[in-house]
Order: sequence, then structure tokens, then C-alpha cells
Amino acid sequence: MLIFLAVVNTGVALASSFLYIGIYLVTKNEEYLFETYIHGLVGYVAGFSVAVKQVMPDHKLLSSPFGTLRNTHIPLLLMFVTITLRLINVVDGPYPFMFGFGILISWTYLRFYQKHSNGNRGDMADQFSFASFFPSRLQPIVAILSNTVFLALVKIKVCKKPQRKYDISSSAGNTITITLPGTDPTDAERRKNVALKLLNERLSKSDQPSKWPSMDDDDQTSPVSPDSADSAPPPDTKSPSVRLPIPDFKENQMETEANSQTS
Repeated sequence: MLIFLAVVNTGVALASSFLYIGIYLVTKNEEYLFETYIHGLVGYVAGFSVAVKQVMPDHKLLSSPFGTLRNTHIPLLLMFVTITLRLINVVDGPYPFMFGFGILISWTYLRFYQKHSNGNRGDMADQFSFASFFPSRLQPIVAILSNTVFLALVKIKVCKKPQRKYDISSSAGNTITITLPGTDPTDAERRKNVALKLLNERLSKSDQPSKWPSMDDDDQTSPVSPDSADSAPPPDTKSPSVRLPIPDFKENQMETEANSQTS
């Protein structure tokens, strides 16, 4: 927590300072250089919203006719709220910039540099990609832009391309341990609990239990009624046919010829 606080606040302060120096160099307006004060924990608030999105992205906060508000929508929603407050002069000028830098710096740290207990760094889950901060219809376009920037940073060796590690255990021949970057047993347990919670919510929403078919109704044979007994065809009462030997007329003819000659 302290490392995260130090990284986010220091990064937000430096990024905002260089931004206003750049604005001064372009506009030559000394107010941006001497009368702009960068202070507060608004950057850390943005980073905290990103951390909540990483841990519990699908946690439902509010249901309304317009849709469901979840933790994954909080960073972008707070960004719009900060811009609105600046437009009506409720907050100081640097606040929207500080909040935006807080989102970017905290996401970069959690995505690529945070060290886990298993030795891996970052969280390369799809639900924590940069495009996941935006609505689903804009995510394909944002994904193309963010992937292009990431590949450019990999080319100039600012970022490292994530690699998957496969460790084959030597103790058992049929045991393979796969270690993926950004994965952790606690993360797997957290995602499992979230999936079970969503499943229980969907099951509890069903008003009527599912009606299972009765095996007795399908397989039960109905008793034979008297009408069906009368309408049944009579059994075959014919006696089995007896095959009689066929007389040999040739032998009878020879016997009559022999009798006539003797006479």
C-alpha cells in the first residue's frame, strides 16, 4: 500500500508539473508557471479506484433502468465527474489532469510492475486491459490504439513483452506446473468467489423452480381395459398342418404289370 501510494503520488506530481511547464512554454503565460498549485490526493483517489477495479471488477454497486453500475465503471465515471466539477469552478484547474494521470500511472504500475508473491510482475488479465476502462462498444477501437502504443514501447525497450513460463516438475513425470504472469493463488481464489457469487445471484433470481419430468409418468404402463380386450384380435386356433406322404405312381404301375403277366 505504501509503495503504491508513493508511486502514484510522485508520478502524478511530476507528470502534472511537466504538463504545466509545457503549457507555459506554448502560451508564454506566467500564471501557469507561478500561480498554479499542484497538491492533494486526487491522484491517489484515482489510483484507488483502479485498484478496486482490479480486485473486484464485476461487483455490482447499483441497478437502474439505464443499466448496472459496477466497479469496472468507477474510474471513468469519476473522471467525468472531476471534469464536470472543474467546468463549474468547484475544483482547481490541475485536478482533472491529476486524476487522469492517477489512472494512467496506477494502471501502468499494477499492470506491468507490481511484484507478486510468486515472483511474477503485473496483472495481464484481459479484464484489466486498458480497453476495459471504456464502454464495450468503444473497447475494440481503444484496444487497437493501446496495443499499437504498447508494441511501440516494447520496440524501444521501455516495456517488456509478457512471457509465459512453463515449469515441468522433475519429481513426477506426469505433473506439469504452469505459471502465467500476473496470476496468483489469491487472485484465482478471488475470481472463483466472484464467479460463485454471480452464480448464486442468478439462481436466486429465478421465481419458479425448474420442473423436472417424472420418470414414473413416462414409463408407467396403463392396465388393459375390457374394451381393448374385446377389440384385440383372436388368437390363431388353426391346427398345425400335417404333411401326408405322396404316393409313387410309377411303382404302382410296375406292380400291376407284373400281376397281369403272372395271370
